[in-house]
Amino acid sequence: MAPSAPTLRFLGAAGTVTGSRFLLTTPQARVLVDCGLFQGEKALRLRNWEPFPVHPESLHAVLLSHAHIDHCGYLPALVRAGFRGPVYATRGTAELARIVLPDSGRLQEEDASFANREGYSKHVPALPLYTEEDALAAAARIEPIETGHDFEVAPGVRGCFSRAGHILGAASVSLTLAGPPERRIAFSGDIGRPAHPLLRGPEPAPAADWLLVESTYGDRTHDDVHVVDALASAVSETARRGGVVVIPAFAVDRTEVVLFQLRALAEAGRIPRLPVFVDSPMALAALRVYRRALTEGWDEVRPELRGRGDVLDPGELQEIRDARDSRALCEAAGPFVVISASGMATGGRVLHHLVERLPDPRNSVLLAGYQVRGTRGHRLLRGERAVKMLGRYVPVRAEVRDLSAFSVHADANELLGWLASAPSAPRCAFAVHGELEAAATLARRIDRELGWAAAVPGDGEVVRL
Repeated sequence: MAPSAPTLRFLGAAGTVTGSRFLLTTPQARVLVDCGLFQGEKALRLRNWEPFPVHPESLHAVLLSHAHIDHCGYLPALVRAGFRGPVYATRGTAELARIVLPDSGRLQEEDASFANREGYSKHVPALPLYTEEDALAAAARIEPIETGHDFEVAPGVRGCFSRAGHILGAASVSLTLAGPPERRIAFSGDIGRPAHPLLRGPEPAPAADWLLVESTYGDRTHDDVHVVDALASAVSETARRGGVVVIPAFAVDRTEVVLFQLRALAEAGRIPRLPVFVDSPMALAALRVYRRALTEGWDEVRPELRGRGDVLDPGELQEIRDARDSRALCEAAGPFVVISASGMATGGRVLHHLVERLPDPRNSVLLAGYQVRGTRGHRLLRGERAVKMLGRYVPVRAEVRDLSAFSVHADANELLGWLASAPSAPRCAFAVHGELEAAATLARRIDRELGWAAAVPGDGEVVRL
């Protein structure tokens, strides 16, 4: 039964940093903002297999803030379960999601097949959450919408995207609900950084009665200067040892940021010119989109980069597409750099590189982004000496460095600055998409420094608007 007033239900990213899903229900419509996969600890991952809390066919529309898997990766499962409505996203998100989703389905099929061959799955047979075919069907439902363009989302609900500056296509989502009285609710998505080397910063926060803000780094700030120095020293020292630098990197945007920084360091003579391998079909497909955006001068791209040639080639860039070449690279002698997905070592080709390189102290592993609790990246970050991968425990003798400041998430001060740019105070700000401590810290700062009502919603909580 439809409620007498709109409600918002937090179906994910509440007290955790993954699984972004926010269900808006009005007397006339049901709209889902973001449709992400849960990642990290097993209890979270198992939630991906649970039935969706409402009948998927009852949803009028889905809106995606951007194309990272924790914001869009559940969409194929939702479509397979019966969702038949439109999926709205910006042009950049639409293009990248059409790369990310099929790759996710293909990867899940490959992981299930590998587990069945090696016999290490508890489930017989191991099954993928969804297939590549499911993902292609979901991607076909995405309809691109220009930022700044007001459009009808569902009966009584109008939407607008604004630039978030996190990755190409990333947007904040503003929804206006028909009255009386008219209500406005805004979702930050993931807010980018003013210092993003490739993209323009986020637009000001929109006017809203209720405002959801991400809090991934709600309790810390980034050290931009020293992280570049750390990258330079890690590459140089590993090269002197004759080792291999393995960088688990998110296929969308983090790969591009790392390539950009490696080029800048090589041009400045701060690192030796080494072969740099990108071993991820999805990352290479996303790289083509970024290169096109730079060449065509998309509005999101920093204007000073237009016409500068290929700023994403460190000089000896080599693209690995075939699985056989990837296996050969695992066995090759250094020194060189390999960038491979996934960024938290939850799956993908990077696992094979880590299995081969972690036992050797000549090598190094650079963690260039946020590592969710329970992921292999987080276990490496906290110094575990053996980490389970591909069904066996691998000794960790390689040097592991934390380069999380390469994250393109706004830090706590930048989040407060973005919130302060709103033309008026909301009735309440909700800190979401962060671990509980980070979300709570940000909520306290919002209350203390901005004077706004702020809360950290619980998982499954329903708020009346």
